Amino acid sequence: MLPIRTSRPALAAVALVVSLTACTARAADGGPAGAGAGSSQAPPAKAKVTVVKKEAGSPVTVSATGGTLTAVRVVDAEGGELKGRTGAGGTSWTSDRKAVPGTSYTIEVTSRTADGEETTSRSSFATPEPEKVNKVTLAPGKNTTVGIGHPLSIVFDLPVTRKADVEKQLKVTTSNGTEGSWGWVRDHSGRDRVDWRPREYWKPGTRVTLEADLDGTDSGGGWFVRDYRTGFTVGAAQVVEVDLDAHRLTLERDGRTVRTIPVSGGTPGGDKRSWRGTAVLMAKEGTINMNSETVGLGDAYDKMVDYSMRLTWSGMYAHAAPWNAAYFGKANRSSGCIGMSEGNAASFYASVNVGDPFEIKGRETKGTVAEGNGYGAWNLSWADWKAKSALR
Repeated sequence: MLPIRTSRPALAAVALVVSLTACTARAADGGPAGAGAGSSQAPPAKAKVTVVKKEAGSPVTVSATGGTLTAVRVVDAEGGELKGRTGAGGTSWTSDRKAVPGTSYTIEVTSRTADGEETTSRSSFATPEPEKVNKVTLAPGKNTTVGIGHPLSIVFDLPVTRKADVEKQLKVTTSNGTEGSWGWVRDHSGRDRVDWRPREYWKPGTRVTLEADLDGTDSGGGWFVRDYRTGFTVGAAQVVEVDLDAHRLTLERDGRTVRTIPVSGGTPGGDKRSWRGTAVLMAKEGTINMNSETVGLGDAYDKMVDYSMRLTWSGMYAHAAPWNAAYFGKANRSSGCIGMSEGNAASFYASVNVGDPFEIKGRETKGTVAEGNGYGAWNLSWADWKAKSALR
């Protein structure tokens, strides 16, 4: 990656004109040369090739007047080629990809005049360094296997104000033609995020790939200076149903109940209530320190917790909670998480996968999981989710 400098001026359009001379002569009276004594040769016709090098974020274009283009090659300093297409009539050429900031290019153009003479011209140009570079974080991880509820998620380091321009560069391919849509949300961290969610839960075995051809795209808050590729596979059809009124968790696989576990959810009547709706298992974090001050609950607790399974960014987990054993299957007395015995937590932790949806219901909850608080896209109808695309 090239070093970033922040004091460069705005990127300006540049044009280079290369004139090609063809040997064409006519007599002074307008007849063919040599038609009579005293004939004189008129100035030769000229073919003109114009290479237009626009600012980063725009394609390189080449045009010919008085001739046609027979070959155009645009190469960056690392040998990467900007492929392109010649227009109808052979008088224009446009690169498929955009010129990238902070990059130097060499252009070689071969053109042919009407009488068949070919000429090759060479030139070069460089685009200034970007003032800001935008980067992304992709989920799920590359070559992973996830549950049927995990969306394809992209979080951006810098703001994205040109969402349609960015979304146009994102291509999702599935092995079975799954219907889905991008939707823009505000991540719990405050950053811009775009998720691709299927209309319904993924089918097991679906292979998903992302081609994010972002190199040379302006997000409005910064430039992208590379492309991204990732892919994952969908695993078993598992759904976790959590009934906080019955104080029970049920694991279903392929539509059949695998096991039922007594649990205790968030304490009713205040900030310690649990969230409801569909939350997706984000990570299996094992043994971690949980501190109530990090989730706005004062000094209620500060302890090491085993078999921790993250469900939201705001701090709702499913985990072992042996200190709450008197309430499992009987009452909700946790600080917002879904607690269970040490033994049940161990076997449940081994059975679930990142991406498994937890469908949580209960009267005494504090609201529905938001789209950006973990992966809450499933709490929107399909029509409402599609409306979040910048290309709707």
